[in-house]
Amino acid sequence: MNALVAGIEAGGTKFVCTVGTGPDDLRAVKSFPTTTPHETLGQAITFVHEQQTLAGAPVAAIGIACFGPVDLRPDSPTFGHITSTPKPSWGGTDVVGMFRDTFGVPVGFDTDVNGAALAESQWGAGVGLDPLVYVTVGTGVGGGVLVNGGLLHGLLHPEVGHVMVRRHVDDHFAGLCPYHGDCLEGLASGPAIQARWERPATDLGVDRDQAVKLESWYLAQLAASLTYLLSPERIIMGGGVLKLPGLLDAVRADTAAVINRYVDVPATSSQVDTYVVPPGLGDRAGILGGVALAQRALTQHTSAQRTSAQRSSQH
Repeated sequence: MNALVAGIEAGGTKFVCTVGTGPDDLRAVKSFPTTTPHETLGQAITFVHEQQTLAGAPVAAIGIACFGPVDLRPDSPTFGHITSTPKPSWGGTDVVGMFRDTFGVPVGFDTDVNGAALAESQWGAGVGLDPLVYVTVGTGVGGGVLVNGGLLHGLLHPEVGHVMVRRHVDDHFAGLCPYHGDCLEGLASGPAIQARWERPATDLGVDRDQAVKLESWYLAQLAASLTYLLSPERIIMGGGVLKLPGLLDAVRADTAAVINRYVDVPATSSQVDTYVVPPGLGDRAGILGGVALAQRALTQHTSAQRTSAQRSSQH
């Protein structure tokens, strides 16, 4: 049986916390709004303490799938911190440090979308597929990338929401991104929809068809760019905006049209419905990303301990 771990989906709008051993054994799930770092992280820590008491045993590891940008470089003095986020008061927050200092167990940490990509690769729509991309479109636009079994990092981590896209001829909205204005996130996120039509995506009424047309235009450009740059075996698209009726089908059709058989394989033409897909884990992809990160951190920690013990025995 897998060890008991805690998973945390640390979103810019809300936190979701769970304790369990895997997707079929989540003992409890709790969500609450993202307010100040002290209050929000404190609520998550309290939840884990309470669940340990109920289980009669400590968690073996904690996984945090976090909104960003975040510092993922293990040798950095600010590893585990949120960096240049527009989320008020969260810039510079040491997320990993608070949990590591409190519980003294391995802490897995990555972006929320990288966590979701990992969970989908283990239990969802990405099982057996590599490279794999997970995209979420909601309060922001983000993307997680799995390559050769590992999550893609580098100078920072993938920021697919801030790629520049060609503006639709019918779109005169300036864009919301505080850094770039009319990047993908500035034009296609949930807040961009609300600002453009002065109401949320769930209440568009007669403007829904126009919203689907614009969203599909922008998201298909993203899907085509990801195809050219990363050559993934599948692109998984989730998030609240993708729940707009008809949007996913429109993105599929527009993706095939944008690529226009330049990448001449069935996945980008006749079989695009199996190439651009919704999350197999549904709305649980994010929280299960936290669980997957915790399990991975525990495996890495156990392996490192074993290697250290072997080296010591040789001397």
